[in-house]
Amino acid sequence: MTIYTSNFGATVELDQKVYTWTDKVFITIVAPDHNFDSNLIDEIGDTNLDKVTVASRGNKLSQYKLVETGTDTGIFTGEVILTGFLHDADGNPSTGNSAGQDTNPRSTPASGGGPTNGFLAADDDDGLTVSFEFTEDETVVGSALIRWNIGEVQFLEASYPATGQGVLRIVDPDLNINPEAVDNFDVDVWSDSDAGGIDLTVAETNEATGIFEGTVYFTVTDESSGHRLRVAEGDTVTGEYEDNTLPSPYTTADELEVTATTFIGTIVPPLERAPASNPRIVDAFGNELDEVSVDQQVQITADLANGQDRDQPFAYLVQISKDGVTHSLSWITGSLAPGQSLNPAQSWTPTESGTYDVQIFVWESVDNPDALSPPVETAVDVV
Repeated sequence: MTIYTSNFGATVELDQKVYTWTDKVFITIVAPDHNFDSNLIDEIGDTNLDKVTVASRGNKLSQYKLVETGTDTGIFTGEVILTGFLHDADGNPSTGNSAGQDTNPRSTPASGGGPTNGFLAADDDDGLTVSFEFTEDETVVGSALIRWNIGEVQFLEASYPATGQGVLRIVDPDLNINPEAVDNFDVDVWSDSDAGGIDLTVAETNEATGIFEGTVYFTVTDESSGHRLRVAEGDTVTGEYEDNTLPSPYTTADELEVTATTFIGTIVPPLERAPASNPRIVDAFGNELDEVSVDQQVQITADLANGQDRDQPFAYLVQISKDGVTHSLSWITGSLAPGQSLNPAQSWTPTESGTYDVQIFVWESVDNPDALSPPVETAVDVV
């Protein structure tokens, strides 16, 4: 028997620190002493003298062969595909095997495989260890975690035109069931106009990305069908999928509905939905006043405009104060049609002289003080 000794040692490197249950694992072992022939591509791992073992906590591949990256490099690589365990990953009993399980767990070949034909079963909360016995008495180890992830879903834009198209993206590495193919699954998408909605197929953007996208085609005239969804201006569109691969403290029996929304029409920033401008004091005929007399009834007005393509309810509030003390607070409510301009006015009769500060606020409603405009203000002298 030949006994090897090492002058340089060896290292085991994995391409990730955390894998999901069906990832492809790339293994690199740097072992200069095992570059036995500088003119040939050497191999390690498949004998008792230089054994490589790839193992999860419940399964392992023994004497797994790795191959040198080139002549005289002393760097050896290989790959193993994790195959998970039996589980309905997408929550759809009609996909996968006859029982609705989407995975095919296996650990093969048990011994003597490599460098690219290894499959290793793994759990959702597991560990991966690669060990290399580079001499009779010395072994180096590389390890990583195996964990599930909570998925994310989003529409790529905050709003879409009613006759346009939108892209729904889901990021969930756990649904990359086959890292050597483009995976896909169905999600629910619906609108205010069609609560039944559609089943949207999202496909992986490439092999092993764990990023899935699907395109929804919006229509205001046709019925929903396939990837076409009926909408109307002002609708909210919702995309939802069921995450059945959740990390601890969830269990394998748990599921989580993950949703995202987008708006049909033009989204206007909150403070630009009904902007107020040109605050002023006017008389009953609309003439602007620079000075007001005690007990004179006047109107406090401003210009409002709705630049949106939907109706905008509003509350127009007028606060009048002097020397930091509020003397009057009143309001009126109304609604602006798409593109409509308006000059709401609130009456006021001063009872004493002085200089008053006038502040105008435009809110969604009196009960919902979401601002539709920055406050505007002016001053008025009462004599």
